[in-house]
Amino acid sequence: MSLSLSDRVQAASDREAPNQEALRAADKREHQSLLSLTSPSFLLLGIILYLPIGWLFWLSLLDENDNLTLENYDRLFDPLYINTFTTTFEISVVVTALCIALGYPLAYMLTQLPRRAAAICMIFVLLPFWTSLLVRTYAWLVILQRRGLVNTWLQDWGIIDMPLRLVHNQTGTIIGMTQIMLPFMILPLYAAMKTIPRDYLRAASNLGASPFKAFWQIFFPLSLPGLAAGFTLVFVLCLGFYVTPVLLGGGRVQMWAMRIETNVAVYFNWGAASSLGVALLIVTLIILYAANRIFGINKIYGR
Repeated sequence: MSLSLSDRVQAASDREAPNQEALRAADKREHQSLLSLTSPSFLLLGIILYLPIGWLFWLSLLDENDNLTLENYDRLFDPLYINTFTTTFEISVVVTALCIALGYPLAYMLTQLPRRAAAICMIFVLLPFWTSLLVRTYAWLVILQRRGLVNTWLQDWGIIDMPLRLVHNQTGTIIGMTQIMLPFMILPLYAAMKTIPRDYLRAASNLGASPFKAFWQIFFPLSLPGLAAGFTLVFVLCLGFYVTPVLLGGGRVQMWAMRIETNVAVYFNWGAASSLGVALLIVTLIILYAANRIFGINKIYGR
């Protein structure tokens, strides 16, 4: 007696049911094994990263007598703190814009060079990482001061009569931070641009597109993931800068990190300093969230 088609399908599904149950059980065991292997790493991460952040939140809610209060957060609306945040935001925006303006053409040039020449040029991009940030900042102080190299050359060439004020102000701070942050913009841009096939530009040229049109409509959109990653990285790092504004700003440029240091070292007020740190952390998370919404987290990491 022959079985109908529906009976044969049912019989096949009945035979496969134990196999599916076995596969699900094996998959569950695999997930449990992976969880047991990674749990020490998660525990270590929680101790090193999340525990200090939680302690920072707790300190921000305590006054000088260790009583719970929101007084530390009320200070954030003081004009002094608002001006400090505005200065930090303005400098971060300007430095990020300058890094994009300087880093994008340089990264594009590196992708057009032969492999050996690009490797040699990349050494000069990475060279600042081999030098202390403090040493580089002091070098800019020597270069930009009233009797520094820049003012001396400009006066010797007859371009200026009086030395320019290039340090102990926002100008010097922006110049120093731009030089320090520039490699952080070039590297993600270069990584994204290297993945763009040159055949796309050749195809656009064969279809009648001018070099500028091919670049703007083909190359530039494909390089946006690297640009988004560089923008996010540079801007977030600029928000927490300390050494360069202290030295090149000469005390006239007050950024958020400097205000935190003042509250701890001068006023010994850990609650006020912690509230500033919490505010900076929240602003950073908001920026990352906005970047994720605009560019997408997958695009930022080039996936």
